[in-house]
Amino acid sequence: MPLHTQVIEFRDKRLALNLAPNSEVSPDQARENSRIWRAVIPADLEPVSDITDRTIPGPAGDLPIRIYRPDSTGPHPLLMLFHGGGWLIGDLDHEDPSARRMCNQLNAVVVSVDYRLAPETRFPGAPDDCYAALVWSFENSEDLGIDAANIAVTGTSAGGNLAAVVAQMARYTRGPKIKHQVLFCPVIDYDFERSSYTTHGDSFALTQDSMRFFWKQYLGPDGESNGHTPYASPIRAESLAGLPDATIITAQYDPLVDEAVDYAKALRAAGVDTSYTQYPGMAHAFNELIGIFDSARVAVDEACERILKSFDK
Repeated sequence: MPLHTQVIEFRDKRLALNLAPNSEVSPDQARENSRIWRAVIPADLEPVSDITDRTIPGPAGDLPIRIYRPDSTGPHPLLMLFHGGGWLIGDLDHEDPSARRMCNQLNAVVVSVDYRLAPETRFPGAPDDCYAALVWSFENSEDLGIDAANIAVTGTSAGGNLAAVVAQMARYTRGPKIKHQVLFCPVIDYDFERSSYTTHGDSFALTQDSMRFFWKQYLGPDGESNGHTPYASPIRAESLAGLPDATIITAQYDPLVDEAVDYAKALRAAGVDTSYTQYPGMAHAFNELIGIFDSARVAVDEACERILKSFDK
């Protein structure tokens, strides 16, 4: 399928802003550029009963989080959400549209985590922060009105990477039991040789050059050795058995498609209940833009249906 007309319209609006590629500016300017285009091309924000910003203890000091609560009596399931942005861009507003919709669709408490960003904090700072937020939420489940028996994790792009890694960390440490992981357009492997990097490597939404830049900022000078560890590249784990049920959702025009496909196959081979869907005509991280792409709402709702099935097991 050709690039969807909604994606073309969005692409043209974004390109008209004439913002420099992330790989050609400082991290601070890349973050500001992201805020600029999101303000000019806003997504839909569903009403949610309550949204609270606060900090919790993290591995290196206060860790900002945002808590979304549904309009019903608890206890509620818990969804941990980790935003995308190449581990370098993004904040608590980055996936606000998705967080709101998933809170309502799941009737769940959503905890969105503002983990430390590269290059100021390199690997494994981000996964350490995300896992610490999961543990804190689990340990404070009574105060948060959470049903600690029903926990899911999710994220987009680098956030999908972090969701997959947190699922592995929880399994390895015998930490909080996670029932489901939703990975939207995830970064799965420190490897640029898969064919989708060639086929879609110049996509306006995410380029091969940008991914090389993001990985370099995230991993630092020891990139080769760090990048091939499971907590950076989750597909490289010695075993994937015993991980939570998985939903992997991708876009047709995304350089990360092939690694997501490979991870879905690897999870299934390890006996993990895994669903994989590729949305035709869509570009990287389309799911974040509810109200801009019709497929974004469909993809988020698909993920919520899968999570609820796991909660019912």
